[in-house]
Amino acid sequence: MRDLRSELLSGRMAEVALAHVREGRTPAEPRPASTVILLRDTAAGPEVYLLRRQQSMAFAAGMTVFPGGRVDATDASIADSWEGPSPQWFGERLGCSAETAAAYVAAAVRETFEESGVLLAGPSTETVVSDTTGADWEADRVALEDRSLGFADFLHRRGLVLRADLLAPWAHWITPEFEPRRYDTRFFVAALPPGQVTRDVTSESDQVAWMPPAAAIEAVDAGEMLMLPPTYLCCRDITPYADVAAVLASAADRTIVPVQPTVRVENDKAYLETE
Repeated sequence: MRDLRSELLSGRMAEVALAHVREGRTPAEPRPASTVILLRDTAAGPEVYLLRRQQSMAFAAGMTVFPGGRVDATDASIADSWEGPSPQWFGERLGCSAETAAAYVAAAVRETFEESGVLLAGPSTETVVSDTTGADWEADRVALEDRSLGFADFLHRRGLVLRADLLAPWAHWITPEFEPRRYDTRFFVAALPPGQVTRDVTSESDQVAWMPPAAAIEAVDAGEMLMLPPTYLCCRDITPYADVAAVLASAADRTIVPVQPTVRVENDKAYLETE
């Protein structure tokens, strides 16, 4: 199994890390982002939804990731379409203000819809959309993706409430300082809603798959799949659970602290270290 306490970097990441240290570059400011570990039950246990990012992407090219992305400027404006634990509650769990927490949660729901077609919202506080595969849903997904439609406007127009109760905070990772693009990312876990299906829709990925987390770990260890440390460790953390309900229940007991890997240079080699 991968030892992330001190991992030798190679390729582009090694070049960037070495240049950052040698030249004393000023770290970029991390941008807020949200990621959702989308889960479903199978007879063999839980599976996670994974996307492989296009090689052309500026960040994490070729890496296998969970759905997610940057917090949008309008994501905090959905307070009147909210159901579940309050933004204040999420703020306490995430270590930020209520307004910032609301934006993280909204971004998590919006990005999951944009990248998988799965929508954690419903017409009432006790229901969830059962099918998002129609042409009208796809048109809205594309409009959200290209930012011609705001998330709050999308919810209002369709008479939906964001189901914050379907998300549970799981982890908090900050991109290492040597990366030119940095993100302050909150990770959430969520179950695939009944009736909904994932769709390979986002232009940012070239491959999607449902996989047992243990199988994903094995693929990375065998060199068959590339993952950044946060994705790898989240898969590893989920591996012991027998079903999705157990994962969601365990989220309430997790202590969420920010983790920011550092780089160590020794003998002209760069090592990524994660405590």
